[in-house]
Amino acid sequence: MKSTAGTAHTQGTAGDQGEAPTRRPGRRSARRSVRRSVRRSVRPPREYPYALFLIPGALAFLAVIVVPFLMTTGLSFTHWQGVGTPSWAGLDNYRTLLDDSAFWESFRHSLVMVLAMAVIPTAVGLVLAAALFDYIAKHVGTRVASVLRACFYLPQVLPIAVAGIVWSWILAPDNGALNELLDAVGLGSLRHDWLGDPDFALYSVMAVMVWVQLGFPLVVFMAGMQRVDPALHEAAELDGAAWWRRLWHVTLPQIRPEIYVVLLWCTIAALKVFGAVYVLTKGGPGGATDVPSYFSFQNFFETTKVGYGSAVSTVLTVLILALALVALRLQTRAEDQDR
Repeated sequence: MKSTAGTAHTQGTAGDQGEAPTRRPGRRSARRSVRRSVRRSVRPPREYPYALFLIPGALAFLAVIVVPFLMTTGLSFTHWQGVGTPSWAGLDNYRTLLDDSAFWESFRHSLVMVLAMAVIPTAVGLVLAAALFDYIAKHVGTRVASVLRACFYLPQVLPIAVAGIVWSWILAPDNGALNELLDAVGLGSLRHDWLGDPDFALYSVMAVMVWVQLGFPLVVFMAGMQRVDPALHEAAELDGAAWWRRLWHVTLPQIRPEIYVVLLWCTIAALKVFGAVYVLTKGGPGGATDVPSYFSFQNFFETTKVGYGSAVSTVLTVLILALALVALRLQTRAEDQDR
């Protein structure tokens, strides 16, 4: 009996000792699998697959921007009328450009367009955005503010050719809506050929471009005002600050990045404006509304001076790139100082 019990006890102990080694590897393997899954989860994802998504955009950028720019730059060093073989001209086109009074006149008009498309829309758009955000939305309703915002932004959605044709009807000298309205209110003496008079044509185009460009800064500024902490306005109001002072000392510093973006974007748009001038005046009368982009177009397709037109386009492109780089540099420096 003792031997049988001892044998059973020995077998049970051996069985227990035999089962333990079979359990421990299972636990160890489970722990190893958990550790591997944790390592995989904390391992940074590989970045090279995401770069593949950039290939279509990069190819489109090369085909639409880089290659045409390089071809235009190459043509700017040649004399070519659009047919035959271009002849090498060196820097002749650029020397002619420096002495061309018509180009510098168009460049001065472009600077005036910066006032109409960047400075005035930014200032007026800021005031309108603050009025819609601080007064209309709070006292009348956010839906009314949204409708008014959409109305101001509508010219940005319309094709510039359609907007230009409509405004040419409005500013027509004989049956234009503006002259007819002046007659209706007893101001017929102010009737004018708004687009045909060299003294008024540029200002008329500027007024149209203010109307076209106003909606963009308004929408951007209203979006920026939504991230301004309301507690800052409440504290300023408790201190007795009027609406203008709150706008100047609270809102403007908070939306400074949006102001930089709007000024840069609108300035670039003003320097390369083409469609409105082409539809409204075609650079006339007598070059009174000519701008560098349309001046280049004239040399390309009207006088067939392709090399000279390419030189104008190259100078304008380099100027816009330099302006954009300087503006971005100043914006980055200002943001670093704020931090």
